[in-house]
Amino acid sequence: MNLGNLQNLQLLNVEYNQLTNDPSMLELDFLISLINCRQMKVIRISSNSFDGVLPRALGNLSASLEVFTADFCGIKGIVPNEISNMSDLFEFSVGGNKLTGTIPETLGHLTKVQMLRLNDNKLQGSIHVNLCKLINLYHLDLGNNHLSTQLPTCLGALTSLRELNLSYNSLTFTIPSTLRTNKEIQIMDLSYNLFNGSLAPKIGRVEGMRELYLSGNQLSGEIPSTIGHPQSLNNLYGEIPKSSEKLEELVYFNVSFNELRGEIPNGGSFKNLSADFFVGNSKLCGASQYKVMPCKGNATSSSSKTRNLKYILPSIALVIILAIILVYLMRHRNKNTLLPDLSTSPITVKRISYYEVLNATNKFGEENLISRGSIGKVYKGIFSDGMIAAIKVFNLDLEGANKSFDTECHILCKIRHRNLVKVITSCSNLDLKALVLEYMPNGNLNKWLSSSNCFLNIVQRLEIMIDVVSTLEYLHYGYPSPIVHCDLKPSNILLDEDMVAHVADFGIAKLFTKDQRISLNQDIGNNWIYGTK
Repeated sequence: MNLGNLQNLQLLNVEYNQLTNDPSMLELDFLISLINCRQMKVIRISSNSFDGVLPRALGNLSASLEVFTADFCGIKGIVPNEISNMSDLFEFSVGGNKLTGTIPETLGHLTKVQMLRLNDNKLQGSIHVNLCKLINLYHLDLGNNHLSTQLPTCLGALTSLRELNLSYNSLTFTIPSTLRTNKEIQIMDLSYNLFNGSLAPKIGRVEGMRELYLSGNQLSGEIPSTIGHPQSLNNLYGEIPKSSEKLEELVYFNVSFNELRGEIPNGGSFKNLSADFFVGNSKLCGASQYKVMPCKGNATSSSSKTRNLKYILPSIALVIILAIILVYLMRHRNKNTLLPDLSTSPITVKRISYYEVLNATNKFGEENLISRGSIGKVYKGIFSDGMIAAIKVFNLDLEGANKSFDTECHILCKIRHRNLVKVITSCSNLDLKALVLEYMPNGNLNKWLSSSNCFLNIVQRLEIMIDVVSTLEYLHYGYPSPIVHCDLKPSNILLDEDMVAHVADFGIAKLFTKDQRISLNQDIGNNWIYGTK
């Protein structure tokens, strides 16, 4: 009850413990004490043993409360109507408890809510049409209750809805046509209800659908032939990583009918895989056992190489000289002609929610992980509209992560250059700091310099050098306030589909005034003069 004395408290997280409520009190009175914390934004109390009732006074909590999660902690009684007073709430989750009664109609007043979970309780009655007012609802889970009667047709009209779970209830009549044709829903579980009727062919044309569960109902008729069309189910592209050979226990790896290319690994468990696992990928090559075209060899006799050197070396020298001249001219152009300050130019920012990031990365799954850094991880994200992006997630447990996120946002929102990785948007709340960046399918330069599977010819190397130098020239002299990257290395140079280089990772970059730049140049010069560098 003393928690209410912490009047500046913004976040309370006591999840996954063995905490209990005062057995002499019916209500969870410690929640009532939090009414005094007017800056509270997040309350997480899931996975404890409170065994009490949600107090009606819960509606008097701070109007700025954004997250309330109390899953699997023995809560009983009803869901109070007063919860609707928490107008800023975007996550309300009380699944896995002993709640009874009906779903309050007043939940329809939580117009900012994105995640609503009342699953695994003993709720009865119908799903009220007021839930259709939740225009920002992304995830709705009412599964494993005692809900009955017909679904409101307006529920399928929620364009923000991506994940819907109504399984293990007693919902009746037909599946509303709006749910069958909603192109935004990606995961829909209607299993183990009393739905009847047939499936309309249109349900198979919902391109965004990834998971559909309809088992345990009273549906009749044929499964629409449009479900499972290869064009919508197979769209893998790129190469099969050589590192896959290290999967010692691999027995099944079927990637047929995609757009994969490059050499099929033939070591490790891949030796036991048949050609049937790789059919329908016209650009794959490899060993004869896979029944694909042989990979082109790079072997050239040493004598042939020697004969050709006298022709190749002069060409290389000429290219290098031209590149040096080009860089020199770029470096010594008129530095008084600065590019305009673009920090105030209009930018179209794509709004992306936390749950869209979560879904795009398959809940930050290892299969989506691109790289690990000192301050966080980078994931490949595939969004519902087909957009592919690189999502840099900062590890907020590390000291300096917040500062690094702020620095990168501050720097990247000010600068524009064809060889800088473009920022699509950011996602920032108390639980997540992430940058959604332009995806670079060819990875980083370090991979191409150190891997035995990748090769850069002399022209590509020079073009990458020019790209990077062009970027640095812009950062140092093309912007009114010079910017020093401070962490330029091959792993921070990314390559797009055309092998054009892009500089990334401005987490420790410095923005200098003109006077600071002059001072820094003098310090560097003195260090060289006195032999300290």
